[in-house]
Amino acid sequence: MGLSIHLLEDYVGCLSLWQQQQRGAHVVTLNAEMVMQAESNPALAAIIQQADLVIPDGSGIVLYLRLQGKMVRRCPGIELAESLLKQSLGAETPPAVFFYGGKPGVAERAALVWQERLPGLAIAGTQHGYLAPGEHQQLQQTLTALQPQLIFVGLGVPRQELWISEHRALCPQAIWVGVGGSFDIWAGIKSRAPAWVGNMHLEWLYRLLQEPWRWRRMLALPRFAWRALVHRFA
Repeated sequence: MGLSIHLLEDYVGCLSLWQQQQRGAHVVTLNAEMVMQAESNPALAAIIQQADLVIPDGSGIVLYLRLQGKMVRRCPGIELAESLLKQSLGAETPPAVFFYGGKPGVAERAALVWQERLPGLAIAGTQHGYLAPGEHQQLQQTLTALQPQLIFVGLGVPRQELWISEHRALCPQAIWVGVGGSFDIWAGIKSRAPAWVGNMHLEWLYRLLQEPWRWRRMLALPRFAWRALVHRFA
């Protein structure tokens, strides 16, 4: 498909090591919809290619890789983010975490939920994603001053990837992860598909039932599947 994916046994371990080394990184959680967007959005495609770590998030990506003979496991972005939060408590100096994105109050609620789950979690700050033009500079100043080591950005694709690429120099030693709608799930506004649904690669259908307005975006999935088959057997 023209985009590189990093196939590792332990993504969390890799990122933990980079944190210890104070090495910043942009993590992209790749799914079929993002791949199809990248085909018509050169800026997004370039960002994915330049990312420090691209993980196979979507079931479509995993199935495509298996067609190529690669036995790979899916690594959902929300689970990667949760694992990073949990392992942060084991660090000698727990990394400070910043939540950016979602509707007003959602990122703050998500952060509170995680502080309740993981007492001792260092939350550097939160910021919703509906900023007025004059508030963007204030957010940049806040990040520069706080220098969080783990930054979750939930602005949706491709906005979150473009925003991270443009602003990651503000916190050069941070791990930046685009987490899509994870804040809504953590805050209890939406629910994630049961494990058995994910195991059947039908999480997209569960999400469509919750958000039927996404049906146009979901058309990218059969297009991706067809493209994958053509690419495999051409």
